[in-house]
Amino acid sequence: MARHNDLGKEGEKQALHMLQEKGYTILETNWRHEKDEVDIIALDKNELIVVEVKTRSTDYFGDPEEAVTPQKARHLIRAAEAYVEQHDLNIDIRFDIVSIILKNGKAILRHIEDAFYGADYW
Repeated sequence: MARHNDLGKEGEKQALHMLQEKGYTILETNWRHEKDEVDIIALDKNELIVVEVKTRSTDYFGDPEEAVTPQKARHLIRAAEAYVEQHDLNIDIRFDIVSIILKNGKAILRHIEDAFYGADYW
């Protein structure tokens, strides 16, 4: 597996651990709908949390969360809507980003709640 894939997998593992420690209930990881993929789908109280995990080995080219483009946000929104429909849920949805820098065996995690709103991208 390529180094960037290993980095991404480790980042997702770190993000899962952090969210579980915060008391989130993990429903899905790497959930796919057609071409769209959501890294983590979780519950926090009465809210569905759609999480995009961005992991980098450095912030030299900017913070990892800056890689979540408006196009990526639209894909996440579309996937979240499909998930809600498939599971017949009537629930508020929140979009979060977990930004991670893994460097020299250390992880710097930043959880950005309400990173964007679905209405902003339609």
